[in-house]
Amino acid sequence: MEIPKTNDGLPANAYRELKEGEVYIPILHPEKIYPEVNAYSVFWGLIMAVLFSAAAAYSGLKIGQVMEAAIPISILAVGISALTKRKNALGQNVIIQSIGASSGVIVAGAIFTIPALYILNLPVSFYQIFLASLFGGFLGILFLIPFRRYFVKEMHGKFPFPEATATTEILVAGEKGGKQASVLAVSGLVGGIFDFIITTFGWWSEVISTRIFYFGQILSDKYKLVFKINTLTMILGLGYIVGLKYAIIICAGSFLSWFVLIPLLYEIGQSLTSPLGATATKLISQMSAEEIFRNYVRHIGIGGIAMAGIIGVIRSSKIIGEAVKLAYNEIFHKKSSVQSSIPRTQLDLKMSFNVLLILLTAFLIFVFFYGGVTFNLWHALVGLIIVLIIAFLFTTVAATAIAIVGTNPVSGMTLMTLILSSFILVQIGLSGESGMISAMIIGGVVCTALSMAGGFITDLKIGYWIGTTPKKQETFKFLGTLVSAATVGVVIMILNQTYGFVGENALVAPQANAMAAVIKPLMSNIPAPWMLYFIGAVIALIVTWLKISPLAFALGMYIPLDLNTPLLIGGLIAHWAKTHSKDEKLNNARFSRGTLVASGFIAGGALFGVISALLRFSGFNWFNVHWAESQNAEIIGMVMLTAIILYFMWETMRAKVED
Repeated sequence: MEIPKTNDGLPANAYRELKEGEVYIPILHPEKIYPEVNAYSVFWGLIMAVLFSAAAAYSGLKIGQVMEAAIPISILAVGISALTKRKNALGQNVIIQSIGASSGVIVAGAIFTIPALYILNLPVSFYQIFLASLFGGFLGILFLIPFRRYFVKEMHGKFPFPEATATTEILVAGEKGGKQASVLAVSGLVGGIFDFIITTFGWWSEVISTRIFYFGQILSDKYKLVFKINTLTMILGLGYIVGLKYAIIICAGSFLSWFVLIPLLYEIGQSLTSPLGATATKLISQMSAEEIFRNYVRHIGIGGIAMAGIIGVIRSSKIIGEAVKLAYNEIFHKKSSVQSSIPRTQLDLKMSFNVLLILLTAFLIFVFFYGGVTFNLWHALVGLIIVLIIAFLFTTVAATAIAIVGTNPVSGMTLMTLILSSFILVQIGLSGESGMISAMIIGGVVCTALSMAGGFITDLKIGYWIGTTPKKQETFKFLGTLVSAATVGVVIMILNQTYGFVGENALVAPQANAMAAVIKPLMSNIPAPWMLYFIGAVIALIVTWLKISPLAFALGMYIPLDLNTPLLIGGLIAHWAKTHSKDEKLNNARFSRGTLVASGFIAGGALFGVISALLRFSGFNWFNVHWAESQNAEIIGMVMLTAIILYFMWETMRAKVED
């Protein structure tokens, strides 16, 4: 069946579920060979890995936000190929993006955990940072490969893959040029400048809340009821690509947290004369809605994510079984002829080779733990088992989260890893300073593995839509991981010597500070909030019973409200674009144009975010904190958000059938 192309060059069935008998044929045809891996693509991929590892590490430690590397790298790859007038650059640009994007995921794994060692005044060395990042990245790649076919091919059209969609649009539009490239460029410029003004100058507030109104302030003070929305265009664009279905589920989880659980806990806390729970230091009656969320409700979300992961593993048991069976057949029956019949676009690393690499990585992790972390054979073995089990179980959770909403709840899963590993390590006699170091390194390996799994599924989905060879992406992802891990190790040590993580003018490192705050009491036998985790797990089971995605719902409970509400607006715009007219072809044209605009918002926000971070790194800090947090700035923000929503709708409606 011949599938027509959309106005962005992709087949018309790229983003929807396939009909019976229908086949998805990518832009780069499976039966043809295209330039992908060569000196040009590997060189630029490694350059991007180094540059963005340094930039992402600084932004993550300074402001708590790790910049999205995949999108700006794709923009740069397209620009470089245009400047050098390189022909057939699409496949090469995918490789550049895939290698370079190792930077952001490796950075997230490292900076969420390793700086906690500095914060706790514990010894840390370059090789600990480097090896924890390297082995975690390798595990993330290796554990994900068996699930590639399921996520990118078998679930075709069932997951929105927001970041992969935006990146694919950029790569394809850059190759094809024409109207789609201009729409992407204009919307990217509009969204990028809009977000740049917010994050660099603070001319209007990034977050608007109902506290700007008189009655909203009363509801917030008396009942801890507050509604919040983020004004960044990149989140609005994510909502469009996520779609209305998942946006509703995510916001439902968020509304449960903010409009039910927070007011309920506040009501209970009115009569308490001591902090609730061992880790809290403040009375609930004296907390704001945000503090109740951070100290209590977010833990419920973590429990929900953990249970959603278990449910995902159970549901994926058939896929896991097939992967194990394939590995067994390859190793013991030498069915190499099976791989030779697989199309180029579905060719992975041999499962037997993948298993051997997992075993080798596991052995190296054991040596690393024994010789550089615990210095005890039994403790090193327990640490290895913790890493392998948790990283494997949560791999599908990380991939599913990225596939649904484009956000990986890696900090929540790492927090759960720290709690579980600390509990186990204390039981086997490893506590105090050595216990904290061991738990943080274990957490660093797992955090990096999960971060890599989420990021790599994006790369593989991009390759699937475009038609590159997954085996080549998988092979050279290891090289990108190696370079990124080394860069991150050097950068973290330089930043510690330059700014530090403790004291005046130190780097904020919010995730690492949270990890440090959790690990210290746990290693002193102070209990974790198990009941809150249990409540979250029960909620995940209930929504599963109601046939609602438990992970999307739990993500909504865990992610702050202001980051979820723009998703709903974006989802509503997408639904409106698809259903506004009785002409199905016109609706399709509008939805496709809206996808380009949304991708432009995401790309512009990410690229200008890099520029903003580099300016701050260079000492140019023009952000007006006092004004940005004022009521007038929030009112202006509300006006500007309305304006950008109207622009989004207007630009989407400009599509014509002939486009």
